[in-house]
Amino acid sequence: MRPACAALKPPVQASLGPGGEHPFKTVCVLGSFRVYKVPSSDLRVDGRGCDDYRCVEVETDVVSNTSGSARVKLGHTDILVGVKAEMGTPKLEKPNEGYLEFFVDCSASAAPEFEGRGGDDLGTEIANTLYRIFNNKSSIDLKSLCISPREHCWVLYVDVLLLECGGNLFDAISIAVKAALFNTRIPRVRVLEDEEGSKDIELSDDPYDCVQLSVENVPCIVTLCKIGYRHVVDATLQEEACSLASLLVSVTSKGVVTCVRKVGKGSLDPESIFEMLETGKRVGKVLHASLQSILHKEESLGPKRQKVGFLG
Repeated sequence: MRPACAALKPPVQASLGPGGEHPFKTVCVLGSFRVYKVPSSDLRVDGRGCDDYRCVEVETDVVSNTSGSARVKLGHTDILVGVKAEMGTPKLEKPNEGYLEFFVDCSASAAPEFEGRGGDDLGTEIANTLYRIFNNKSSIDLKSLCISPREHCWVLYVDVLLLECGGNLFDAISIAVKAALFNTRIPRVRVLEDEEGSKDIELSDDPYDCVQLSVENVPCIVTLCKIGYRHVVDATLQEEACSLASLLVSVTSKGVVTCVRKVGKGSLDPESIFEMLETGKRVGKVLHASLQSILHKEESLGPKRQKVGFLG
């Protein structure tokens, strides 16, 4: 993780509670939501149905020296994300756009196999997956990050730190990244040009004069693990050990699939893939709705919102 994640301040905590016929019900604890669905059969070992998520806690604005940050706990999986906006030069192939850079650090305390350089391969795999799901124009308006074409742009450094690994890493990371981007504030800038044609960049002195990113189209990942003849979402470590193949489905809030990736050594037949895609789209749409509702409600409270903290 970049040094920005060294200083933490009390965050806002959020919770994912049982719902009636609607598959997901939002139980708000000031920034927390619970996604829950209880089918009439096919209960898992922990009592959840095949489409149920564990309790998800979302805490935003947890790192003081970043442009935006979030911490997500999904069961025993604990993820911290910090976003830092820095000025850079646009890429040659996209001179009028800014861009995102992803860094993933697998803490040695998250799992024994991460000790030394054990987590490097997983970190690279996660970062490459994030690049894939953000490699489209609809996720983030990259043109809004351009300050001066071919000369200056905003570069968003997204640092992901795995604090604890309890299964379903990709889903938890995608939720944390979206929450951190929602929390990100970029200083407003003006480009001043003198009579000789030279340009100067002027940043606003007002800390509240910032631009907020639109994350409405930022996708979330729904991982579906094939176990026997069925597939489940939000698998625990024990369930992942029983699964030979999984499907990572990147879904927007409108149910549009932007990326699909198969992981594991096992195979998936076409019928299973179709069913898993349909489940991913259905679950993903409601997951987005719950998350965005909580994020907007938290934002509306402003500085008066209750600070719970990591130990709350």
